[in-house]
Order: sequence, then structure tokens, then C-alpha cells
Amino acid sequence: MSEPVRIQIEDFSQDAEIAALKASSKRMGGIATFLGCARDFSEGRDVSQISFEAYGSMALAEMRKLREEAISKFDLLDARIVHRVTTVQAGDNIVFIAAGAAHRAAAFDACRWMIDELKQRVPIWKKEITPQGESWVTPHP
Repeated sequence: MSEPVRIQIEDFSQDAEIAALKASSKRMGGIATFLGCARDFSEGRDVSQISFEAYGSMALAEMRKLREEAISKFDLLDARIVHRVTTVQAGDNIVFIAAGAAHRAAAFDACRWMIDELKQRVPIWKKEITPQGESWVTPHP
């Protein structure tokens, strides 16, 4: 079974991530997921590709901390966070977050909290490649 928190170049399988989450506890009654995908349009411009870079060990450490905080704060049974660092095309997967809890409310709340916190705290940067050139994107909710 793969690590519950990962930064990787290759794509991920939502099915495999959910199966790993479910395997961690039979008490799980609700799983909420978030899948972030690359758009082909941003800030009024066409986007052909998006490049992601991370401050490797620091980003991974912060993601692990974020997962532990979510488990504690929302009384989760388990959680998973996977973020890609590579250049993606429009429609490609970027980030996957899953929260598993005894009940759906905690799973939904934790899932939203994790993606919002990840965007604020984890040192992963996004550069959009457009017909007009490249530009680094400042984080936004």
C-alpha cells in the first residue's frame, strides 16, 4: 500500500487511493474527496500547460502535518493527500484529497479544510504557460 501523503510526478488513481483509505478502517461511514484538475483558461487567458514545483522535503513535511491535524481536528479515521509536481495539460489531475470518517459531515468538513490549508501552507508553486508567455500564479482559494 502506498504512503497516505505523497508528492509525485506520475498520475494517481482515485480508485486506488479510496481503496487504501477504506482498507484502513471498517468504521468508515463517509468518505469525501477533492480532485483538482488543470483548467485550460485562467484570468482571462487560454492556458496550454501548468507546471508545478515544490520545495520537496519541506512540502512533504507540511502535508504530513496537515494530514495529522485534520485527523485530530475532525476526528477522522484516515486521510490521504497526493499532489503532482510536473507539467500537466488541461484536464489532467493535479491534487487528490480524501477524508474518511464515521459520518459524512466530518468527512466533508475535513476535505474542504485540507485543500484550503494545503493551498495556504504547502510550498508548491504553479506556473501557467499561455500563448502570451509564462507566469507564476499567486495562491487563491
